[in-house]
Amino acid sequence: MNKIYNKKTNEITIHIVSDSTGETINRAVTATIAQFPSVNKEEVFWPMIRSEKQVDEVVDYVSKRPGLVVLSILDEAHRKRLEDGCNKINVPFTSPLDELYEIFKKSLSLSRTRIVGSQHKLDENYFKKVEAFEYAMQHDDGQKIDTMKNADVILVGVSRTSKTPTSIYLANKGLKVANIPLVANTPLPKEIFAFSKPIIIGLLKDPRSLLHVRQTRLNVMGEKHLTQYADLDSIKLEIVQARKIYTKYAWPSIDVSRRSVEETSATIIQIINSKLLERRWFLLL
Repeated sequence: MNKIYNKKTNEITIHIVSDSTGETINRAVTATIAQFPSVNKEEVFWPMIRSEKQVDEVVDYVSKRPGLVVLSILDEAHRKRLEDGCNKINVPFTSPLDELYEIFKKSLSLSRTRIVGSQHKLDENYFKKVEAFEYAMQHDDGQKIDTMKNADVILVGVSRTSKTPTSIYLANKGLKVANIPLVANTPLPKEIFAFSKPIIIGLLKDPRSLLHVRQTRLNVMGEKHLTQYADLDSIKLEIVQARKIYTKYAWPSIDVSRRSVEETSATIIQIINSKLLERRWFLLL
């Protein structure tokens, strides 16, 4: 392991090798290395490795720049060639999806069909995600209120609380998400209170954090004059009003101040699942 980890720079070199896009194992590596926040990850990405020549090129490069090889190669011959090459130059390798494959194989009592890139095929889920993405774009920032009744989720929040990026991220999960801005002293569209399907979730942010984001936004736009948009007292008032609205209508809320879009989305999915369970229970009653 000394060859792949540099104690002086506190850095680990990771070669991600895949015969497809490599997105799946890249996420697995990112999620795992995140558990070691003090370690710096130096990543070398090798997607679409589908020939012996390409495998040999990977091995040759790894021999010059040793690192942990994380692989997802379905072709048996290419995989063996890569593993033999790693053994020859004495670098560790792992295939994180193997155990999951075996569990499915045993649970389903079926042999797996090795289809390169099959996780990216244009199936029903793919088109569902495309439809959800289009829906998010069409219903961004309070657009098309009348058709928001078909949304799975409606996000409500003051400006710069990550409503749009969160909507897009959730769309990639196949969820139809709309978002509505909260503007100080301006009532929300009355139509949303008659919707039965969408789960409405409020987003909040620490006033000082929001101030910084808005000031940055104004600088990018070339706006030099201080406005209420980037005034701390005005922002505090917006947040207070937002909290009152969420409390009044019993909408669940999320403070996104120290959350990434992924973390916010994960919490939203938890809320959705919880609400769906409640609704199913009431229907059973």
